[in-house]
Amino acid sequence: MQPGALIRLKAPQKMGKTLLLEKLLDYARQQGYQTAKLDLKLADSSTIADLKTFLQWLCVNVSDSLELEAKLDEYWQDSTGLNKSCTRYFQKYLLLVIDSPVVLAIDNFERLFKCENIFSEFCLLLRSWYETAKQGDKMGNVWKKIRLVVVNSTETYPSLDTNHSPFNVGLAIELPEFNLSQVRTLAKQYELDGQLGEDALNQLMGLLGGHPYLVQETLENLKSQQITLEQLLRLAPTEEGIFSDHLREQLWNVYKIILS
Repeated sequence: MQPGALIRLKAPQKMGKTLLLEKLLDYARQQGYQTAKLDLKLADSSTIADLKTFLQWLCVNVSDSLELEAKLDEYWQDSTGLNKSCTRYFQKYLLLVIDSPVVLAIDNFERLFKCENIFSEFCLLLRSWYETAKQGDKMGNVWKKIRLVVVNSTETYPSLDTNHSPFNVGLAIELPEFNLSQVRTLAKQYELDGQLGEDALNQLMGLLGGHPYLVQETLENLKSQQITLEQLLRLAPTEEGIFSDHLREQLWNVYKIILS
């Protein structure tokens, strides 16, 4: 709700970041705000291979989200520099046309971590927008309309000058795993509280550590009676268990780290 706000959501995969982001955007729309969500997983390889292509993709997609015509030919000027051109597009077009605050959310930001030709410049751009919104002049008033939300996994990002980074300003939210009390409440919502006593819940916590996705998978399978708790615990680390796809994915991640 604060002018020029920047929120950073961070957590490993399947911890609920995207769900929380959707709830945040729904809340923003209830306040009469405009929203634009960019999922960087949807950007193809050619888009994130070049800074100009990426920034123009950003401008076009935000325009589409705001149901505005893309006007790159009118507002984009290569001679001023790429970041400046992108800023100009927002400042002289998007933020002036829209009367209400605009929430710009960027999901799966870690997709850019390995794009050295884009990552540092784009981070500098976001940081400059955040800093400009603090100014008390006419330009600052324009940028106070925007609220930035950056969502990424806990993968280590490349080092940045602290004055150029959006990762050390704003509000940081790191999603934790569920605790025992939360898992107990969730089991009750699934009407499994009679089946899952304290001993069973402690066994599940010992196995899953409160990981939201794995807890939900467990409760859904128990609710549908596709498997008993005893079978689930016995088969959990095997190919026959309900977590086989998740474990296979983690194994592949380990292979990638080893091969890199």
